[in-house]
Amino acid sequence: MKLTITLLVAALATLSLGADAQEARIRKRLAARIPQMSKIDEVRRTPMAGLYEVRIGTDLFYTDARGNYVIQGELFDSKARRNLTEDRISQLTAVDFSELPLKDALTIVRGDGKRRVAVFEDPNCGYCKVFERDMQRVDNVTVHLFLYPILSPDSAEKSRNIWCAKDQAGAWTDQMLRDKPATAANCDTSALQRNLAFGKKYKIMGTPTLIFANGTRVSHAIGTQEVEKRLAEAGSKSATAAN
Repeated sequence: MKLTITLLVAALATLSLGADAQEARIRKRLAARIPQMSKIDEVRRTPMAGLYEVRIGTDLFYTDARGNYVIQGELFDSKARRNLTEDRISQLTAVDFSELPLKDALTIVRGDGKRRVAVFEDPNCGYCKVFERDMQRVDNVTVHLFLYPILSPDSAEKSRNIWCAKDQAGAWTDQMLRDKPATAANCDTSALQRNLAFGKKYKIMGTPTLIFANGTRVSHAIGTQEVEKRLAEAGSKSATAAN
């Protein structure tokens, strides 16, 4: 029995060394052939046999076991119906909810407001308008809304007027649900610039982008049922962590 365990440990160690050597070869070969890949942060296997993920910062590439071919694109798991590239980037750019600059967000409270979610949205985003209509059916939640004007110069103007409105939440609701722009106004809008800088740092590339209390992130609009599911998951994980 002891011999069997010893042999098993030795075999696992050999496999580990082999994997490390393989990843080192890929790293060395790509760095030699492609100058832009001279500083690779990580090489790791993907669920697809023979395909490796190459990470530079939060940028992802894929290569074969010999490093002869490089793919820049998205990897999908058709069986699980998941975008593995998106999942990985979300993991790499995860935001600790406690570190969100909430002072730069509008706060919208529904019901008891016990559940929390942060959302980055552009007032000209059609998907955001659909999302906002669905969110009207979600109760007992606090929404920290970060105005994120990335679609056009007009987005910046609308965001400014909403941010500077006396009733920010009302101005936002009028814009997104009734297509009623806020009255032109001026105030200190440095918060909007900080939102853009924050989004650039954490690669928030589109709107809406949602961040839940447990740190999970969704980079597209989701319906009421999915929002409820994720809020429940975030709440249960937070409770487990607290205990």
